[in-house]
Amino acid sequence: IATQLINMENASSVKEFILLGLAENQAVQKICFVMFLFFYMVIVAGNLLIVITVISSQCLNSPMYFFLCYLSFVDICYSSVTAPKMIANFLVENKTISFVGCIAQLFGVHFFGCTEIFILTVMAYDRYVAICRPLHYTTLMTRRVCGWMVIGSWVGGFVHSTVQTLLTTQLPFCGPNKIDHYFCDVYPLLQLACTNTYAVGIIVVANSGMITLSCFFILVMSYVVILVSLKSQTSKGWHKALSTCGSHVTVVILFFGPCMFIYIRPSGNLSADKSVAVFYTVITPMLNPLVYALRNKEVKSAMRKLWSRKVGSE
Repeated sequence: IATQLINMENASSVKEFILLGLAENQAVQKICFVMFLFFYMVIVAGNLLIVITVISSQCLNSPMYFFLCYLSFVDICYSSVTAPKMIANFLVENKTISFVGCIAQLFGVHFFGCTEIFILTVMAYDRYVAICRPLHYTTLMTRRVCGWMVIGSWVGGFVHSTVQTLLTTQLPFCGPNKIDHYFCDVYPLLQLACTNTYAVGIIVVANSGMITLSCFFILVMSYVVILVSLKSQTSKGWHKALSTCGSHVTVVILFFGPCMFIYIRPSGNLSADKSVAVFYTVITPMLNPLVYALRNKEVKSAMRKLWSRKVGSE
């Protein structure tokens, strides 16, 4: 008890953390600044364009585009939790983040990240119903049902993030305060806690791993069922089904691959972890609008109509 009290008292000694970032070489940092600033601008502009296009277009009113709109919004929020701080830190020597700011970043990363996982899973279910049960599609995927699915995704993300954050904030931090990462995440913080974090680490892996693996299993099974059901389809039906699913499968692989690498195992090499984390915090949100826009004729057509309407009104 006495030791715990001392630890709790010492926990207040760490008021801020130092983010070591992706690179220490100054020349490399300047290159990274330009590169990641460009990436972040593409993320915001690309995903915002999809949100505006889906909201403004009358022809993009199906559940698939309803979910895509929310996916793009989550991508903007998700990357905005980590990217601006990372980009700013490439130019400054003092790469500090306050304790409260660090915990807020941790919450945001897991909140928007988990919400994205759930939305991608819901989108897979939407594709399953559209291809395997087309006659019941309009009755099963009503706007109200889709709305509840999105709300469920947000609530699920909030619950997951709250658990991760509460587990971390209960730990005492009495130094050192250098985080070998470009944002505050659970594993780097567990390594800085001045207590045994084995039990917390197991809970963190179970929490993140269970969500990631279960959602990935649902995604895989939904596409297995879709592929089996396509056996009786004509080549035209095959092409149409695969074209609507191709974009989603690409995004799922880009997002789930790195996530599973980091969160379904105890952390070992933080340097490898932060390099892989770039994929799901920056690269995937940047590629999402490109993947969906370039592979989808309806989205491209709606964007052209929206753009021509804007130009015409001017």
